[in-house]
Amino acid sequence: MIKVTIAQTDAILGDKDENLRCLENYCYKAKENNAQIICFPELATTGYSPSILGEQYYSLSETQNEQTDKLFSQLSSKLNLVIICGFIERDDTTGKIYNSAGIWIPNRKNWLAVYRKMHLFHHEKLWFTPGDSLPVFDIGICRIGIIICYDAGFPEVARILATKKADILFMPSAWSKQDKDLWYINTPCRALENTTHLVAVNRWGKEGDINLFGGSRIIDPRGTIVANASEKAEDMISYEIDLTTQTEIRKSLNYLKDKKINYTTYL
Repeated sequence: MIKVTIAQTDAILGDKDENLRCLENYCYKAKENNAQIICFPELATTGYSPSILGEQYYSLSETQNEQTDKLFSQLSSKLNLVIICGFIERDDTTGKIYNSAGIWIPNRKNWLAVYRKMHLFHHEKLWFTPGDSLPVFDIGICRIGIIICYDAGFPEVARILATKKADILFMPSAWSKQDKDLWYINTPCRALENTTHLVAVNRWGKEGDINLFGGSRIIDPRGTIVANASEKAEDMISYEIDLTTQTEIRKSLNYLKDKKINYTTYL
């Protein structure tokens, strides 16, 4: 059993110090609840809105050994907690910035790895560079894959991660209320078609004309919602994922096993 906590947080746009203080508190609450993994939303350390933050993305961006990395590295080791969190990552070599999710595991000086959002949504494209890889990360207690928000609209992303033997998919998001119907379609579909647990963590709050509605959820490999957060406020929920459930479901739902290897031969 792996106990996962969803932290459905709001954010103060551009106030990284205050946002990190909030996220730190949630980490302590997760530890009190005996969680092994906590996942925060997309760009949880800064807020999301491209139309409001704009060029501030650059000054808010970070690489290793800076504020976010130092805090979560310390907290992960102190609390024996795996932390997954969206933030603005800067590549020191190229100067490019990415809409990323970092993974922090205990007993490391810095993050284990980052996933860079591959499919950028609308005005994100003005500022961020898209990621170009879909790695699976071994965090000790299981193997995980990460998709960020709009990535969920592209079934190939989750399929590749499942094919690479990710045990659980995590989906930090800043999904708006106007597209709530798509949230409730995409999330169970990505879990079911890959017979994989999906942990979808959405922001809550308002940024200008963007309403982020929450509705975070954990979905089992049959596409069944097993834990659901509020649409009306910040929220924190926990759930114990039993990976043997996935094994049992895959005995009858053979989507991954029965998939044709190369569909291009049929085009």
